[in-house]
Amino acid sequence: MGNDAYRYAVLRNLMLERGKKVEVFASYDPSFRFLGEWYKQLFGESEGKDKKGLFPASVVYSSDLHSLGQFLQDGSPILFETVCTLAHPASRDMNVPYEEQNADGLNYLAGEAMYRINKKAMLGTLLAHEQGGTETLLIRYGAKDARTLGELLYFLELACAASGYLLGVNPFNQPGVEAYKKNMFALLGKPGYEEQRASLEEQLKTVQ
Repeated sequence: MGNDAYRYAVLRNLMLERGKKVEVFASYDPSFRFLGEWYKQLFGESEGKDKKGLFPASVVYSSDLHSLGQFLQDGSPILFETVCTLAHPASRDMNVPYEEQNADGLNYLAGEAMYRINKKAMLGTLLAHEQGGTETLLIRYGAKDARTLGELLYFLELACAASGYLLGVNPFNQPGVEAYKKNMFALLGKPGYEEQRASLEEQLKTVQ
């Protein structure tokens, strides 16, 4: 199979068939936090139908390792990771400075580039998670620029469409979203929803 987007779609569905219920979309770059939020919207709305689909979650390492690392390493084996990582160092990178007092004990990193530190953190985490039984897929992108971001977005959109069809759902509709919108419009009194509003308010009497 020559198309990486289709390969990713197949691997996601194989993970689901093997009992995984959650895909954790991870990055080691804080600037990718909102890409993770977009990923959740894309895959959640496209695949979450007919009681099917992987639950999409997103994290930014290493900060989220401090909150979720224990579960990812040793918790219920319901998930796998997809790590989105920069394949090559950026043309301009920051190096860790030397600190005379060494108050934080990090002078052993003095002179190291952040790309190299992030890569070592990723490799160490991948090895630990593998030993703990958490499987990982890697998506490598070439640079942090507009063209590469566009390619990455298209890659995920194509993979999502293919994955939905492999799952047996229509990835281009959102019936669940429409259901809650109609209820919300009715309860807020939008014109045309009067009959539905009366029915919903009657149902809500038992929970208020």
